[in-house]
Amino acid sequence: MQQQKRRQGWKIFLTPGWVITTILILTFTYFAFTFLGPWQLHKGEQKAEFNHRLQAAMEKDPVALSEVIPADGSSAGLEKEWTHVRLQGRFMEDAQVLLRNRPINGSPAFQVLTPFKTDDQRTILVNRGWARPEEGARVPQIQHAPRGEIVVTGYLRMSEAAPETGSIDADGYSQVSGIHTPSIGRLEKDKLDKADGLSPRQKTPLASEYVQLDETSVDSINNSLGGSATLSAIPLPQLDNGPHTSYGFQWITFGIMAPAALGWFAWSEIRERRREKEEIAEAEALAAQNRTFAHGAGGDNGKNQSTLKPQVSSSATPHSATSASVERIGTDEDGREQRREVAERKLADRYGGTRSRFEERRANRQRERF
Repeated sequence: MQQQKRRQGWKIFLTPGWVITTILILTFTYFAFTFLGPWQLHKGEQKAEFNHRLQAAMEKDPVALSEVIPADGSSAGLEKEWTHVRLQGRFMEDAQVLLRNRPINGSPAFQVLTPFKTDDQRTILVNRGWARPEEGARVPQIQHAPRGEIVVTGYLRMSEAAPETGSIDADGYSQVSGIHTPSIGRLEKDKLDKADGLSPRQKTPLASEYVQLDETSVDSINNSLGGSATLSAIPLPQLDNGPHTSYGFQWITFGIMAPAALGWFAWSEIRERRREKEEIAEAEALAAQNRTFAHGAGGDNGKNQSTLKPQVSSSATPHSATSASVERIGTDEDGREQRREVAERKLADRYGGTRSRFEERRANRQRERF
């Protein structure tokens, strides 16, 4: 049976296992450098910019709303979000809605959204705070909005995306699932019109952004109105950059380590094959020495036999000749055994001991594979 030729050089890696592993690792490295790492780093940059805007808003005094948003009610831009603004005017409580299913710090809550018309004819939605539901999901007693002229302060917020679910009427209130100012304006347009809450300067019933009252204004309104029905201010986000930057560098590190690990395993495979090649060469050399020694021993035995033949007397029996042959064979066997023991000791000194059965089975499987 013809023995299969072993792969040599780089061809040893042309196997399904190595090819698939290389493709997977290179694909992972590509996405780690082009998508996963930059994605997390970009989120970290966005979070840092957000924290900077929020920190600046908390350190500065409130400015008039007219200095921030356009007169036609269009968006002031993302860079103006979290600007600390001051509003002077009156609340339009008849057009008030509730935001449902929006927990605060893990607690169920209803947030109170009330339109506010300023003295300079701007109508904007104001988040006055939140209250806990009663008996599971029922709307609690909601605090009335202050009547008449009032000055409040808060933070300018961007409108949210349009919710997937529409508004509902329950417990005497219109309830929405998102703070999407265009849809809330369309929902309460008639009520705003009746309360003279529409602005002739704006293209839409409500301005694009909304205002989230700060803790000072919420507490002031609670103290001025009194009663048990109070609202709590919406908490501000924590000034923390989060783990996005570290995650980004981790993905980049993984993208470097993956091909490095592949290279290490490839070098280990090459080194193992070199070691096996050296073992095979040494074994073949020992086998060649054994054959040479056996051939030499056979030639010496023939000479000895031819030299000793005339000296054997005619009285020698077949039994004595047989005994001499057995003695020579035993001597040859002892020599081969000694040579085998010497070879094993040399291998043990070189590779740190004889192989276990597991290692022998692994070596046999590798030979069958190659």
